[in-house]
Amino acid sequence: MIDFVDPAGDFNAAQFVEGARAAIDGIHARGRLAIVEGGTMLYVDALCEGFSLAGIPPDASLRAELGGMDASALRERMLALDPDPGVDEKNPVRMIRAIEILEAAGPPLRRLRTRTPPPWRPLRIGLTADLEVIDRRLEERSRRQVERGLVAETKAALDSGVPPSAAVLTGIGYAEALAHIRGEVTLDDLPMVMARSNRRYARRQLRWWRRDGPVRWFEIEPDPLAAILNYVRDST
Repeated sequence: MIDFVDPAGDFNAAQFVEGARAAIDGIHARGRLAIVEGGTMLYVDALCEGFSLAGIPPDASLRAELGGMDASALRERMLALDPDPGVDEKNPVRMIRAIEILEAAGPPLRRLRTRTPPPWRPLRIGLTADLEVIDRRLEERSRRQVERGLVAETKAALDSGVPPSAAVLTGIGYAEALAHIRGEVTLDDLPMVMARSNRRYARRQLRWWRRDGPVRWFEIEPDPLAAILNYVRDST
């Protein structure tokens, strides 16, 4: 699913599941084993457990209106529609989508979520380490991203017409690069600011996945590849 979505467009978990399942079906049809790599908790859960969202189409005029509101105003409007939407109240993109769905289909938002399990059994494999090792790797990755041209890539996206508010530019790395472009973060400080955001997200990921029983954990040091391959062979 590389080059799967227009960066200026919208994308949600339901679209991801549809595209990912089609890709997995194609891989299986070629007699190969599909490997899904990633860490966005909602999307992985949606794919593996059959989580799907209501197919409410985007409302351009409503999004334009909501895009001018700050997080506090969005939260107030969303909670007025549904007091318990199950949405991250610090994420404007998620709140805008929730409002869009709620105004089109009515509350509660939770009833619009259903589970249709996939026809295959997933093996969930997680990589873990001491927090000091994870933090060091995140710092190294953030530095390499900046060295490889993250700021130039972000500027190119803006120049091509991707708006600063686009979902793709709210992700870790791009969001901090935008802050640098706006003059809020120096280039020297950019890797450190990215690493800090990555550390917060990594800890959220670990808390989420460690509550998930089916995950089989492997230490990232030393190289766990042989142990992972043995585990997959023994489980399939």
